[in-house]
Amino acid sequence: MPSRTSCFNRTLYRKNLTRFWPMWGMASFAGALFPLMLFMQIQRGYSVKPLEMTEMYYNVAAYALPVVSLFYAVLCALAVWSYLYTSRSVGLMHALPIRRQGLFVTNFLSGMTMLLIPYAVTGILTVLMSLLFGFFEPVGVLVATGAVMAESFFYFSSATAVAFVTGNMFAMPALYFIFHFLAVIMDFMVSTFANGFLFGLEREYNGVVEFLSPTVYLMKQMRVDTEYTQIANPDGSYYRSEITSVTMENGHLVAIYAAVGLVLLVLAWRLYRRRSSESAGDVVAVGWMKPVFRWGVTVCGALLGGQALYLLLLADGTYTVIPMAICMVVAGGIGYYAASMLLAKSLRVFRGSWKGLVALAVLSAALCVGLEADAFGVERRVPDASAIEVLEMRTAGNTYRLVPGEDDLLMDRARALHGAVAADADYITDFRYSGEAEYNSISFTYTLKGGVEMSRRYWVPLTRERMAREGTYDFLLNDFVNCEAAKAKRLHLGDSRYTVESANIWGLENDTYDFNSREAGELLAAVGRDMQNGNWGEYDFFESDDAGCLEACLEFSFYYDSGWNGRHYDYISVNLRPEMKETLGLLERMGLLVKEDLRPLGEKYPERYRDEAFYREYETVYGNEASVGIIGGADGATEVFVAGVTA
Repeated sequence: MPSRTSCFNRTLYRKNLTRFWPMWGMASFAGALFPLMLFMQIQRGYSVKPLEMTEMYYNVAAYALPVVSLFYAVLCALAVWSYLYTSRSVGLMHALPIRRQGLFVTNFLSGMTMLLIPYAVTGILTVLMSLLFGFFEPVGVLVATGAVMAESFFYFSSATAVAFVTGNMFAMPALYFIFHFLAVIMDFMVSTFANGFLFGLEREYNGVVEFLSPTVYLMKQMRVDTEYTQIANPDGSYYRSEITSVTMENGHLVAIYAAVGLVLLVLAWRLYRRRSSESAGDVVAVGWMKPVFRWGVTVCGALLGGQALYLLLLADGTYTVIPMAICMVVAGGIGYYAASMLLAKSLRVFRGSWKGLVALAVLSAALCVGLEADAFGVERRVPDASAIEVLEMRTAGNTYRLVPGEDDLLMDRARALHGAVAADADYITDFRYSGEAEYNSISFTYTLKGGVEMSRRYWVPLTRERMAREGTYDFLLNDFVNCEAAKAKRLHLGDSRYTVESANIWGLENDTYDFNSREAGELLAAVGRDMQNGNWGEYDFFESDDAGCLEACLEFSFYYDSGWNGRHYDYISVNLRPEMKETLGLLERMGLLVKEDLRPLGEKYPERYRDEAFYREYETVYGNEASVGIIGGADGATEVFVAGVTA
């Protein structure tokens, strides 16, 4: 009879399960605590609806399962592949009458079984309880089961692939977590490094390649969308909320990662088939990956260690080419030799290493020079209007959400302002503060078609002379903030997407007052009429105080529904002024204002406001130049600050 080659060994499978039963047994015990706690809650009178259980399943799959599987999968992989990491054990396993194909399949299946047993115990007990107490919901159970199977397969496949890359038991979990979070770490390091050279970049994390860090990406992208309805009691005493539907947003990502897991499993088999038994104990067991490891450690050391060394020695967030290049070479050189020692398992790695150090120095200098010169045009980039999906601009205490096709006028002005600020990078960075200038923050966040996000943030000086000169960013900023379209945008007038939800007034002699939605709409319309009459909305970037404002302040809350992306909220504070006749007249008719409320702050509290003599005295005592400015919105000041330059 012809002999058959088996790809599965039952004895080895049972041996793995019995040998490592404390691990999956303890995990199963911990998982069984959840249905036990649920049972205790039911015994105390807690009522559970089927859709509430579905919501719970989806929340576990979206937010808990990736983290639990991340850690538990590496433990299971260490258990079944631990024989690869010592010469004696790997020699024994490979001497057994089982081919490598059989070892691979059997160990993978036993590891997957250990990974799934705790989930199965928890799920079966929960389903039995839901059947017993009448809150079983099959759709939620099926979706949660599919998520558990897919995520478990992906995480264990990735752990298996890493297990064959290394021959060291301690290196395996380290490489596994680096593999899962390298994209996020590199994004952070590259972003902070570029921020030190490039004008306007102040974002420490961009998330462009976040999908390469599965745990982070799944937890951020998968969302549970729950809809409620308000149901009145028969006696009409009060309303209660009841779930009407629960959906899992972006649940397809789990299937995509499961497909990636299949690719990693094939890669793991190819690595194991060619793996040398003598590689046990090596930090990197695959020959072609050793240079990747050495230079990976070198690059990470140069970026992270170089920045840390630079900040430690120079304590300056703005980088210069030569000092940073030196710091990168020092830190990267340490990483280069550390990686070489780990690979060689020896301290004698210095002979002939000068070529690597020269390459490191050239690369570090080229990177620093390229960023300093903005070789890729990052500083000057302003996206084309056709490529923008949404632009959020924040300045002068307000946020403007601009959408092409609806806000084209403001979009063009915002893009022109961005281009003018970027073009004046040298002027802004070299500006020396004087008492005639004020600073203002401007930020642009572009959501481009395709989902890519681009952000820039600037802290720019403003002068009266430049604000009167067309073409300067000072002029364009004032032109944007004080145009009629921007004023209407601040109040969301004429924007059908926004609904005024509520309003309140505070700072009154007679305490505060909350308006209902109808009253809030009437007040908003009154402020809009004051705006059209020229009595509200003019923002003075050089205003020195709020003495002309009333103490009372209106606050409006808005919301708009953007479909699957959920509900968004916005609010604005409006400092009342005596010239706002429409708004004050309406408040008086409502009986909310008394005579004392109509007195400006400068008249009501004269001791709070100092005259010019005080500032001259302050300038003499504390420095040769001083200024007072206002940080706040177009509706009035929110903070007074004094700035001076010491002699």
